[in-house]
Amino acid sequence: MVQHDPIGLIAPNAGLAQLNERSREIFRQIVESYLATGEPVGSRNISRLISVPLSPASVRNVMADLEQLGLIYAPHTSAGRLPTELGLRFFVDALMQVGDLTEPERQSIQAQLSSVGRAHTVEAALGEALTRLSGLTRAAAVVLTAKANVRLKHIEFVRLEPERALVILVAEDGQVENRVLTLPPGVPSSALVEATNYLNARIRGRTLAEARLELESLMVQNKAELDQLTQKIISAGIANWSGGDGEDRQLIVRGHANLLEDLHALDDLERVRLLFDDLETKRGVIDLLGRAESADGVRIFIGSENKLFSLSGSSTIIAPYSDGAGHIVGVLGVIGPTRLNYARVIPMVDYTARIVSRMLGG
Repeated sequence: MVQHDPIGLIAPNAGLAQLNERSREIFRQIVESYLATGEPVGSRNISRLISVPLSPASVRNVMADLEQLGLIYAPHTSAGRLPTELGLRFFVDALMQVGDLTEPERQSIQAQLSSVGRAHTVEAALGEALTRLSGLTRAAAVVLTAKANVRLKHIEFVRLEPERALVILVAEDGQVENRVLTLPPGVPSSALVEATNYLNARIRGRTLAEARLELESLMVQNKAELDQLTQKIISAGIANWSGGDGEDRQLIVRGHANLLEDLHALDDLERVRLLFDDLETKRGVIDLLGRAESADGVRIFIGSENKLFSLSGSSTIIAPYSDGAGHIVGVLGVIGPTRLNYARVIPMVDYTARIVSRMLGG
C-alpha cells in the first residue's frame, strides 16, 4: 500500500482536479521527460510526443495554464518547462501508474537477502538489503533500525585505563557493540567482574529497554547486595548503552556514489553536496525516517515536503519493516533527486521491506 499526499498539498487546489485530458497528457509528458532526462522540455517537443495533434502554439497555451496552477515552471527565460514540487506530488498521487517488479527481480532480491540472513547478523542482512536496493534504484539507500529492539546475550567490562572501560554487548542475533565507559575513581578490577556477573545473570533475552527497567528496579530493591562502586558502574552502564546518549537508533546508508552519477550542472553538484551534508547529520535523517514507522506501507516525501532535504531538493521513498511478532522495528528506503523513477522505485522499496520483515520473522 502506498500512502499518498502525506502533507495535504493537493486537496486545497480544486483546479488540479479539473484538468482536462489534453492538459493532463501534456503535463504527463513534461514530468516523464524530466524524470528521464532532468532537462526542461519545450512546446515543440511536446507537440511531437502527445497522441492528440496540437500545434506548438496550442501546447504553449496549455503550458501557461499549467504554470498558473503551479504545476510547472520555466527555470530560465525562453526555456522549456520543468515540474514544480507540487507538480511532482500531483503526478505521483493522481497520474502515475505504479509498476511492478519482474519475477527475476523478485527472485534476485529474495535469494540474496535470504542467503545473507541465514549466514550473518541482522545488521549484515540489512546492509546487504540496502546495497541491493541502492544498486537497483541508482540512489542512496537508507535503513533505520532501533537498537532498543536487540535482545541481549552477554555483556562484559574490560578496563582500558584506570578510569575508562570498554563495554562489550553481544546480542542474540550475533551483533556486537562496543562502547567506552567512564569509571568512577578508585574502581577495583573485582568491581568490574562483579558488575559483569550481576548483569549477565539478569539481562539475557531482554531488550535494552527491558533490561534498563529491570535493573533500575532491582538496584532500588537490593542495594545491599552490591557495593557502592559496583552500583555506580552498573548505573553508568545502563545510561551509556540503553539510549542515554540519544543514539538509540542505528542509521545505515549505502550507495552515496550513485548520487554523483548523471549530474547535469553545477547546480546539481551543489544539490548533491547539500544532500551529503544532510546524510552526515544523522539525527535529522533518523527523525525523518522515524515519521514513517507508524505508516501502513510506502511513504513518499518530495523536496521541501520534509524540512531536512529542503535545500538539496531530494525525494525520499520509505517503508517500515516488522519483526516476527508483527511489530514495526525499523524503516528502509531510498533518498535521491526529485527525478527518481517513482513508478519503479516504489515497488522495489515495498518489496524489499516485506522481504526483510519475512526474514526477521524467521
